[in-house]
Amino acid sequence: MLPRSLWALVSSLAFSLPELIAAQSMSRMLLLNTPLHLTGPNFTSNPLIFSLPMPPSTSSLNVSVALCNNVSASNLQFFVTNNSDVAIPGPDGGTDVWELVVEDVGVGSLNVGMGDGAATLAVWGGSASDSVELGVSADDPLHELLTTLPLFGDSTSNVALLYSPPFLPPNPLQPIYPNYTLPPANLSLPTPPASTAPNFTLILAPASSRLSGQPQTACALRNLVSTATEGQVLKQQDWLRDEDGWRTEWLISGLTPLTNYSMYTIQDGTKVNGPVFFTTKSASFACQLVHSLPFCPTASYAIPLPPPPARSAAYDAATLPTAVTTPLLSYLTNFTTSLLTSACGRDWYSPLRTCADCQRAYRHWLCSVSLPRCGEFPQSDTSTSASLSLGGDGNSQQVLSVPAALAPQPSGTNTRNPNFPPFGAPYTVLLPCLETCNAVDRACPNFLGFRCPLPSFNANQSYGVGYVDGGAGKEGVMGGGSTGATQDRWGSVWCNAS
Repeated sequence: MLPRSLWALVSSLAFSLPELIAAQSMSRMLLLNTPLHLTGPNFTSNPLIFSLPMPPSTSSLNVSVALCNNVSASNLQFFVTNNSDVAIPGPDGGTDVWELVVEDVGVGSLNVGMGDGAATLAVWGGSASDSVELGVSADDPLHELLTTLPLFGDSTSNVALLYSPPFLPPNPLQPIYPNYTLPPANLSLPTPPASTAPNFTLILAPASSRLSGQPQTACALRNLVSTATEGQVLKQQDWLRDEDGWRTEWLISGLTPLTNYSMYTIQDGTKVNGPVFFTTKSASFACQLVHSLPFCPTASYAIPLPPPPARSAAYDAATLPTAVTTPLLSYLTNFTTSLLTSACGRDWYSPLRTCADCQRAYRHWLCSVSLPRCGEFPQSDTSTSASLSLGGDGNSQQVLSVPAALAPQPSGTNTRNPNFPPFGAPYTVLLPCLETCNAVDRACPNFLGFRCPLPSFNANQSYGVGYVDGGAGKEGVMGGGSTGATQDRWGSVWCNAS
């Protein structure tokens, strides 16, 4: 007769072996970095069992889930185990069984140590109307709602400049003695990044489509593309816009005047950035967009010029009038010559700033004041605050609404830059941010004599004051809102930071 301990082991194996064999026969292997889409017909089996692959060089995996629609999602549950003795992880729990919880925005992830080398995912519930995506990665979760946001450049009544979140930050040029050479005024077009750069897809739709009420997942947003997306992509390119890094740029036409839009980007097919919101200008808005200027890479907004030639939707380096570009480049060349009279690479004027920092700050300021930015007063009364609810969870975020630094310009008047021709229609200029001027004052050597106006002495006549660095006072003067930024994700732009 067998010992009692051995008899108990044989008995337990006899009962668990059929369950284990059945689970193995039903399981499928998830592939690394390859999302698996499940729809109604897949849920005829309950639960669905998936084996997780071994990571190539780490001891853990990130398992992620994305809901692709809103229907009966609460009926779905996801359980993971790294215990090979657990055939089917489920609601009853057990040793080394964890539930992967899907958040209100429609995405969830769980980091799982591989233990003895075997791990299993079980999907419980589901119906014919459900749609989900599963993913597994050895790095960050395959499905995420990222915190980095796209960027709204600017718009006219029917054309917009939109940008992805930044990626691949550049290494700023810092020349050293004895060959201390600064970049020329007219920079060459930057070389696009390598194929390792993220791949971004633009999702753009009127706010009435209520994209923010859907799961904030790539598969849910893609499902709405055919019915909700509006506009036509005229140009798409990678653009080194500023020190934050490269961005994918889209020039979009075919939009509707005075319409609220929601914008997302999908990164590498599964990760979501957004949303960002903006409103197109009114049909009477006369200014035109400018972009793709190597010498002013951050200039991507509306300027007071007539429609560009050759039926272009926006000005660029090839079509911007030479009466505007030639003096601008001359100013920057002369400034650089004066700057280099200092022994930049040998006798430091600051332990924190260099002549290269000074030139970059001056270029930024010069572009913001040489290329006046058009704005538009709100077309209707706005309240002091609004709210936004994401993912249908009822949690709202407050939206700050303060007056922007706008100055009306009558028809036929010269702009701040005398090299611009008189504009044949009334428009409104969005003043440069005072902080853009202050950045030059801080970065450049004292002998250049660069000075900015003070808030207490009419700085608000030519700059937007108090929006970024704060302050106290009435609108348009010191502390005109103290927003802490030049613009936000809801389309509010307070001053021109170029």
